[in-house]
Amino acid sequence: MSLIVVGTMAFDDIETPFGKSDRIIGGSATYVAYAASNFIDSVEQISIVGNDFPQAELDYLQSKGVSVDGVEIVKDKPSFFWAGKYHMDMNTRDTLVTDLNVLMDFNPIVPESYQGAEFLMLGNLMPKLQKSVIEQLKTRPKLIVLDTMNFWMETALDDLKEVLTMVDVLMVNDSEARQLTNEFSIVKAAKKILTMGPKYLIIKKGEHGALLFNENNVFFAPALPLEEVFDPTGAGDTFAGGFMGHLAKTKDISFENMKTAIIVGSAMASFCVEKFGTERLKEISKEDIEGRLNDFVQLVNFDIKLA
Repeated sequence: MSLIVVGTMAFDDIETPFGKSDRIIGGSATYVAYAASNFIDSVEQISIVGNDFPQAELDYLQSKGVSVDGVEIVKDKPSFFWAGKYHMDMNTRDTLVTDLNVLMDFNPIVPESYQGAEFLMLGNLMPKLQKSVIEQLKTRPKLIVLDTMNFWMETALDDLKEVLTMVDVLMVNDSEARQLTNEFSIVKAAKKILTMGPKYLIIKKGEHGALLFNENNVFFAPALPLEEVFDPTGAGDTFAGGFMGHLAKTKDISFENMKTAIIVGSAMASFCVEKFGTERLKEISKEDIEGRLNDFVQLVNFDIKLA
């Protein structure tokens, strides 16, 4: 079952209270692809990189079953670069550098070989680009999931609202849900977002877990308590990759199965934060994932007898 992933492939320079990464591979599409490739054999990447992006990284992605036919390589410009510094709580950060570089010219093209994909993950990008990818697909995917952020709410709200009418699932964090709806209550915000087009809403709350909403149901999944968190960069995208990977593997997009997909996504995100960048995601095995999922089961499993 094929999954198209659209997003950035980039370099990051990250500093946290526990260390500094220097220049490492990052980008939303990179994290999504690494996570999803643990569950399905056909991940189809659409992105753009510059002349400095290592061929070895593209080769490694391909060895994990990720097609890079949709990755444009620009020979005369450098790749997207972001540098940030996290505060002690690891939930807040300061952006130190954002060099868009090749991203300024990104015009995502869906290769003919990607047509017919049943799942589409639209990473955090300009809403017009997200819409462009949807419109290029000759057959609508079984499920379209979109991630966005406060920047697009501030600079491209009308475009964002238009693309929201074209997707099935929206992923945002709690502050973004509030900003999009001008509602402080997360429940009220969710109800309002579900009138904008998406049938499902996922609100990511970082170390406090994630919420899944549809018209009549709500599900909450906690985050796994970890002894050490080195780098939260990419955790949300890794969550999305685990979520989409599970749905594509099982071919089941019911609310009940999305609940399981939320747990799978949370498990994958818990690996991501244990080391800088994608390093931990490159190490994990199927057994590691099964063990982490069992940890989640133990975390939420309880017996209760009502008098």
